[in-house]
Amino acid sequence: MVISDLLDNIRLLFVSEKKPFLQLKAILGFLPHNIKLYDLALKHKSVTYYEQEHMKEARKREGSAKACHIQSTVFANNERLEFLGDAVLGAIVADILYKHYGNKQEGFLTNLRSKIVCRSSLNKLAADMGLDALIRYMGAATTAHNSFMRGNAFEAFLGAIYLDRGYSYCYRFLEERVFKYYIDLDEVAKMEKNFKSSLIEWCQKRQYEIEFLQTEQRDKDNHNVPVFHSKVLIEGIPAGTGEGYSKKESDQAAAQQALSRLKTSKELYKGIKKAGLKKAGNLS
Repeated sequence: MVISDLLDNIRLLFVSEKKPFLQLKAILGFLPHNIKLYDLALKHKSVTYYEQEHMKEARKREGSAKACHIQSTVFANNERLEFLGDAVLGAIVADILYKHYGNKQEGFLTNLRSKIVCRSSLNKLAADMGLDALIRYMGAATTAHNSFMRGNAFEAFLGAIYLDRGYSYCYRFLEERVFKYYIDLDEVAKMEKNFKSSLIEWCQKRQYEIEFLQTEQRDKDNHNVPVFHSKVLIEGIPAGTGEGYSKKESDQAAAQQALSRLKTSKELYKGIKKAGLKKAGNLS
C-alpha cells in the first residue's frame, strides 16, 4: 500500500481541484480515487425529496421529457451505499473482535459487535471524525427522519471506500482511523446497551409494574416509512419516551431515557415508589 499511496500523491499533482481530495484524505488516511462515490455517500435522502419537489415544478414548466431526465440523473442518495457499507462494517468488526478476543465465546463477540455498529455509536463516530459536517441534508438533524443520518452516512461512506478502493482499504480505514483513535474495545465491552432489559430488571427487583406503549406514525418527509413512538410506564407513571424506525429501537430509546431520569430525578423516583406502596396496600 506504500507504493499505491505514493502513486496517489503523484496523481494528485495533476488534479486541478485538490481541496475535496485532501479533505477526504484527512478522514480516510489515504486519497480517494472516485470522489463521486463519497459525494453520494454523504447525500442524505432528504435532499432527494427536495429534488423531487423541484422535478415536479420542472415538469410543470418544462414538460415531462426534461423532468424524466432530471429524475434519472439527480435523484440518487446514499441508501444503497449504506446497505453495502453495513455488510462490510459487520464483517470487518467481527474479524477485529475475533482477533482481539482470542478466548471469548460467540455470545460475547456478538453483543460487543452490536454495541459498536448500533446507530447511536455510529452517529457519535461520524461526529467525532468530522464526517457529519460534510453530510448534505434538508431539515433539522434532530427530527425522526434525520436522527440517524450520521450513522447511516458512516456506513454509506464505508460502502464508498469498498467500491472505490476495495475491502483491504475498508479494513485499513476502520483499523487505523476508527478503532485506533475512537474505540476502546475493553471500555465498550463494559458499557450497557440493552437499556430495556436493564430497566425491566430494575423494576423486577423492586416489584414494580412496567409497561411499554407504542404508537406508529408515518415519517413526515417520507410517508412510506413508519416511525414508532414508545412510552414506558412504571407503576402507571410516565418515565421515558423514545422513537425509532422499529418498535425495538423506540423501546430502547424510551428505556434509556427512563434509566437516565431515574438517576437524576428524585421526584420521579419518589412518585414511582409512592405508587408502588399504594398498590401494595401500604399507603392509603
